[in-house]
Amino acid sequence: MCLIAGGIGENLREKFIEMIEVGKHRGPNGFGVWTDSGVLKSSDFSRIEEIPDGRIGILQCRLAMTGSKSFIQPFVDGLVLVHNGEIYNHRVIREHLEGRGVSFESDVDSEVILRLLEFLSGEVSFPGAVRELMAWLEGDYAVAFSDGSRLYLFRDPIGVRPLYFSPKGFFASEKKVLWAIGEMAIPVEPGELVALDGHSVRRARLFSPERLRGRELSEGITLRGLENLLNYSVRVRTAGKTGVLFSGGLDSTVVALLASRYSDVVLYTAGAEGSQDVEWADRVADYLGLPLRVETFDFEVLRRELPRIAFAVEEPNPMNLAIAVPLYFATRLAGEEGVRVILTGQGADELFGGYAKYLEGPELMWEDLLTLAERNLARDDKVAMLNGVEGRYPFLSLPVVRLALNVSPRLKLPDGRKLVLRKLARKLGLPEWIARRPKKAAQYGSGAQKLLEKLARERKLHLREFARGLFGELFPNAF
Repeated sequence: MCLIAGGIGENLREKFIEMIEVGKHRGPNGFGVWTDSGVLKSSDFSRIEEIPDGRIGILQCRLAMTGSKSFIQPFVDGLVLVHNGEIYNHRVIREHLEGRGVSFESDVDSEVILRLLEFLSGEVSFPGAVRELMAWLEGDYAVAFSDGSRLYLFRDPIGVRPLYFSPKGFFASEKKVLWAIGEMAIPVEPGELVALDGHSVRRARLFSPERLRGRELSEGITLRGLENLLNYSVRVRTAGKTGVLFSGGLDSTVVALLASRYSDVVLYTAGAEGSQDVEWADRVADYLGLPLRVETFDFEVLRRELPRIAFAVEEPNPMNLAIAVPLYFATRLAGEEGVRVILTGQGADELFGGYAKYLEGPELMWEDLLTLAERNLARDDKVAMLNGVEGRYPFLSLPVVRLALNVSPRLKLPDGRKLVLRKLARKLGLPEWIARRPKKAAQYGSGAQKLLEKLARERKLHLREFARGLFGELFPNAF
C-alpha cells in the first residue's frame, strides 16, 4: 500500500514536495520520484528537496507489503509506472510472462502490472491493453503510468483503492494531496482509464461489473461456489498475522472463521463503553476461540481524535464520519500491535441483500454496488491507511462478485435477508444465533453516533452542520 501521485506542468518539484508532505502517512517506508529530468529514490524523507524538476512526473511513498521491503517505485523501463494496492495472483501472471521470455527486475507484485501492460500493448493501444489487463488481474489496485508525454490512470473494476485527478493534469491517492497544491479532486471511476496531457482529459470506462453477469445459478451451485470462492479469496488475502475488523455479525464472523484456517488471526473491534458491538463481538470471539482486542472510546477521547478522523474521511458527510469512528480506533489498535493487514466483511450487504430497502427494491443492490467505491471503500481505505493498516475485502474479489451477480434474489432476500450467506454460515458449523443476528449499523452498534451528536450539541449545532464546520476548518482550500 502507498501514496501514488504525479502531474504535468510547471514547478513540479515544489508541488511534489508538498504532495509528499501531505500524503506520506500512506507510505512511510520511503519515496521514489520520476520526472523527465531524472529519478530519485530514498528511504530518507529529508532528501525530498533533491527531487528533480521537470515537465511531467510520477511519485510513490511506499508502505511495504508484498515483495522486497527495500524496493521503491516508480518502475522506470520504457513505460514509467506506480501502483497502489495488491495483486493476489501475481505469481501466476509472473510465471506466464516468464514462459514467454519476459524478464523481471524485482519480486514486487506491482511489477507484473508493468510487464503485462508492456506485453499486451505490443499488440493493441493502451485502452485495449488496459481492458485486457483488468481481465487478468485479481486484486485491488490503483495504477498510474506514463509514456513520457501523457499520464494514464486506472482502478480495479470495483474501485477498492481510491484515485483522484484534476483537470489541469495532476493525480493522487487522496483528495487532500491535490487540494494542498490548489487542484480539484475528481474520482477515477472503477474500471476507468483516464488520460491526462495537462490541457485535456480523456476518459473511457473499460470494465464494468456488468460484464460479470451471466446465467442464473441454482441453489446447490451457488452454495458450493460461494464456499469455494470465498475460501480462496480469504486465503490469498491473509498475511502471517492477520487482523479482522470484527463486529460479531454474520459477514465478519464468516471471514474470521475462514481466515483462521490460514493465518494467526486477531479480531479487532471498537466502541463506547457498553456498546452492543463490543458486547456481541466478545461473545462471538469467545465462541470461535479467537483473540479479541477491544479499543474503548469515550466522549473526551473522541473529542481529541475527531480532527484526525475527519482528516482521513475528507468529506463533510456526518454518516461517513460516524462510521469512520470505530474503524479508526480499531485499525489504530491493530497498527499499534504490528498488524498491517486487516480483513473486513465490506461488500457482503450490497452483494447478498443485507439492507431492508432491498426487500422492496432488489435492483438497489446493483445500484449500491456501482457506487460502493466512493460511498464506502474510499473512506475505509483512507482511515485504515492513516494508521498504517491495509484493509482487504474478500467479498469484493471479482470471482465472488461474479457469483453474487448471478444468484437469484430469491436466494438472497427471503427469510430475513442474506439467505445464502446464512446457509453458508450453518454449513461452516456456525450456530443459529450467529447466523441470524439482526444487522446493526456500525455507527449505532458502536455508540459513535450518540457521542458525535453530543459533540454537536455542545456547539449548539446539528450533526450535519458540525461535520461541515469541521471539514471547513481542516480543508479551507478544498474544492
